[in-house]
Amino acid sequence: MRYFGALSLALASGAFSVALLGAPLVAQTAPASSAHTASGLEVSGPQLTLRVDALRDDVVRVRMFPNGHPAEDASWAVLPTARTARVKVTATPEGFQTSKLRVSLGADQKLTVSDLAGNVLQQDVLPVQWTEDGFRVFKQKTEDDHFFGLGDKMGPLDRAGEAFTMWNTDMFGFQESTDPIYKSVPFFLEMHGGRTIGVLFDNTFRTFFDFGRERNDRYVFSAPKGPLDYYVMYGPEPKQVVEDYAWLTGPTPLPPLWSLGFQQSRYSYYPQSMVEDVAAHLRRDKIPTDVLWLDIDFQYKNRPFTVDTTQFPDMKGLLTGLEKNGFKTILITDLHIAHVTDGSYAPYTTGHAADAFVKEKGAEYVGPVWPGPAVFPDFTQAASRKWWGTNFKEFLDDGAAGFWNDMNEPAVFRYPSKTMPDDVEHRIGGNEAQGFSTRTAMHPEIHNVYGMENSRATMEGLLTLRPNLRTFVMTRASYAGGQRYAVTWTGDNSSTWNHLRETTPQLLNLGLSGFAMSGADVGGFAGSPSADLLTKWLMVAAFQPIDRDHSAKGTNLHEPWVDGPEHEAIRKRYIEERYKLMPYLYTTAEEMSRTGLPITRPLFLEFPHATTDNHPLDNDGPGEFMFGPKVLVAFSPSPEEVAPYVVHLPSGLWYDYWTGKSIDRRGPMGAADHEIRDAKSELPPILAQPKLDELPVYVKGGSIVPMAPLVQSTSEKPNGPLTLRIFPPAPGEACDGDVYTDDGLTFNFRKGEFFRQHFTCSVTPEGALTVSLQEAEGRYKPWWTELRLEVVGSKAAAATEGSKSLALESTSLGKAVSLKATNKLRTVVLR
Repeated sequence: MRYFGALSLALASGAFSVALLGAPLVAQTAPASSAHTASGLEVSGPQLTLRVDALRDDVVRVRMFPNGHPAEDASWAVLPTARTARVKVTATPEGFQTSKLRVSLGADQKLTVSDLAGNVLQQDVLPVQWTEDGFRVFKQKTEDDHFFGLGDKMGPLDRAGEAFTMWNTDMFGFQESTDPIYKSVPFFLEMHGGRTIGVLFDNTFRTFFDFGRERNDRYVFSAPKGPLDYYVMYGPEPKQVVEDYAWLTGPTPLPPLWSLGFQQSRYSYYPQSMVEDVAAHLRRDKIPTDVLWLDIDFQYKNRPFTVDTTQFPDMKGLLTGLEKNGFKTILITDLHIAHVTDGSYAPYTTGHAADAFVKEKGAEYVGPVWPGPAVFPDFTQAASRKWWGTNFKEFLDDGAAGFWNDMNEPAVFRYPSKTMPDDVEHRIGGNEAQGFSTRTAMHPEIHNVYGMENSRATMEGLLTLRPNLRTFVMTRASYAGGQRYAVTWTGDNSSTWNHLRETTPQLLNLGLSGFAMSGADVGGFAGSPSADLLTKWLMVAAFQPIDRDHSAKGTNLHEPWVDGPEHEAIRKRYIEERYKLMPYLYTTAEEMSRTGLPITRPLFLEFPHATTDNHPLDNDGPGEFMFGPKVLVAFSPSPEEVAPYVVHLPSGLWYDYWTGKSIDRRGPMGAADHEIRDAKSELPPILAQPKLDELPVYVKGGSIVPMAPLVQSTSEKPNGPLTLRIFPPAPGEACDGDVYTDDGLTFNFRKGEFFRQHFTCSVTPEGALTVSLQEAEGRYKPWWTELRLEVVGSKAAAATEGSKSLALESTSLGKAVSLKATNKLRTVVLR
């Protein structure tokens, strides 16, 4: 064991504050031991041990526990390969360093993480406080710090100055100030001085985060029980932090292509004839749609895994008929199993025989939910998850394409807490790969991961039944890492302008927190939207990951046609635009599945240094977001208002997506709001005048966006060429784009059955445009046999490929040329 001075001094002089009973006690004279390890350091004081390990050069893990009682080295969130990873570090007198980070523990008892240039990234301002009520960790905060993440918490995108509780809660009718709601994702990004870190506080109990509400000079995270276990990830760019988090907890898997199409839902479509009527109306009005959802009223007495054969006399025929007409069907499968003990309800009978339900005082816990008295699967037990998965076979055989795990906070209709009591017992078993020993845990430890393990059981069950078919599971409740198992939505929102406005920061923070495939109930679940509200919501949702129109029982219908032909035409046009952009959207989704980068992104993810003082540009334009890496959607920050609003474009050359008009914003960015920036750069502000049928959308110069002919569902083969819409860069600036495709359904892409092609372009000072199509990767044969290069704003008089002249076509946006598609490297020049 190697001792080193500063750490020993820190502990000997009372570096840790600890009390197991009552107020904190500080040990002043007891000896301390400190040791370098191959991957970090371990320091023991009179009562506590601190262990810091470098998992990668840019990721460190910090744990603290009472001496001799190390917390279980386990995680529901962090992948085993990441949790057990280690890199060798270089010891220093104060601690250690990697190739990117320096970690030190000073005599002033502060744990500090810095970059190698000495910039402090994270620093304790007080020792950890341990009391009988739990522990608190205090970190330095400045007025220039910005915080993002924590999932779909309400409020602004930037969490600075706010405080939050992590406790999954069924919260129908939540408002902007409501906390907590459905999910607990204890991960956040901290931005300061142009550098970004991420922090995952991996504790499943009810945890708390204060980003400066109590005191502006510190932020705090705490828990009443459980491990003090957190991970620090370093960028310095925010994209790198998001990718680090995906390395820790796993990215969102590549979804089936159809899940990116428009989806129509209601609580509830019944009887069977109503479902068929909605499907027929969508096709009759030629509104592109891929998915219909069935809520709980298709079930017999609201019992999961049943069908009310009076209301749905031919479920298999219904699902098969919808499939033939280009519709996938998603069925709700809530987790509360009706407590029917007479043998007439197979899910209870088989689950009881498998001992698959949670206990209270040794007996099956029973609580009321939709079917009345119900029992709840013990999802922390692998055997229970396996049993749960078997229940989906009949629905899959009938033709269901996906499943919806609702009410899994878990919601119970008996208590003010709306959930299980604390004395409910969960058995942890069969999770050795995640580091867990077999034991019984009480509900407060499992509550926040219960919904995640429900969705895990569903996904694993579907993969067992259909091993080569990608799954689609939607969950309402989850925890960090839950994106590995299911997509999500923001829960029971309301049909108000405020909830439409709140959708953007909710989805952006969900994406930053791992849940890159997410959506909100379009039009609002609770209440009846005005015609204008529903139209605006359908317009902006066309540029979000999951586009599902959903409404509650007792509200007006939400279907696109309900408010007459004028509104239907607008709504249809934006849904159609989503389908035209499907190659771009699917390519972005594939990137997401590899890197964790979300589909909808805050501006700072693509433009982290857009302002001179490095404050996030999103704080100036709270309605704006990126749709993939190339497209900026400038939704109004107050969509119900009629006054013009300022559009905040990062510096550079931009194009109006709809008209192709170029917008040169290559002046310097300001340190405060957009008006100050424009005054400094002498650029006039961009004002958007709200109109019912207009949504400002822009594309950054140097983008190549793949687009397809319009179809009525993704199961329909597009008829025509793949269009590469090219938005030229300024001379000398970069230009690129990609397209990815595969069969959209299976995992064959893992065996090389995919198609990927990269494109670049450049512009000379004289205005000549060169487009390079790189050699394609993969063995999959895409649907297109022709390419159409559409150059926005081009006034070219001639086009050539090598020595061959190409026919040049004038379009409403510029000029275009058509080519036979090949997989080979080729170059086209427009002059």
